[in-house]
Amino acid sequence: MSAVATNKFFVLGSGSYTRKLILSNAGYTFTVLKADIDERALGDRKDASRAQELVLLLAHAKADAVLPKVPPEHRTEILLTADQVVVHEQRILEKPRDRLEAQQFIEGYGRSPCSTVGSIVLTDIATGRRVGGVDTATIHFDPIPPAVITELLDEGEVLNCAGGLMVEHPKVLPYRRRIDGTEASVMGLSLDLLDTLLLQLRQDDKA
Repeated sequence: MSAVATNKFFVLGSGSYTRKLILSNAGYTFTVLKADIDERALGDRKDASRAQELVLLLAHAKADAVLPKVPPEHRTEILLTADQVVVHEQRILEKPRDRLEAQQFIEGYGRSPCSTVGSIVLTDIATGRRVGGVDTATIHFDPIPPAVITELLDEGEVLNCAGGLMVEHPKVLPYRRRIDGTEASVMGLSLDLLDTLLLQLRQDDKA
């Protein structure tokens, strides 16, 4: 039975801890193959209104990079690639380049809401059929105290997250007012979007 039919087996073209956690908690089985592409060399980051176009471009580029690496035993599965940026004050934010940039990102979220723009691209490895989509969410914060930001920076994980954003972190939770959208989407993988794309891929498979 194909992965399109079972909806359970993936080749995950991402090393993201949170994406692996979301998929595991949702009951999916997957094998990880990283794309290892230079993401900053692709796409336009000057115009925040094109964030959806950017994350789809990057998810497709990751799929193109991972496909040749898929071993024969996984050729009946679905390749899942994804990307995410944070949009804040008309700027596209990716993973912080350094500690100072991460600090500036996190400080800014207390001034005004930020939004996550995340893509998912599914590729039927056997046939090459591909579907993709984008999900967004908006997060509202109270100002995060400098001491808390320093603790987050010292831990270092925020440096590996788009926009230095970790809405699920225990130190951040007291300052998170609300999310317009789902927490899974903010963390990098919308399960609602994943279900929609799996259904679309299955329908394409039957056509």
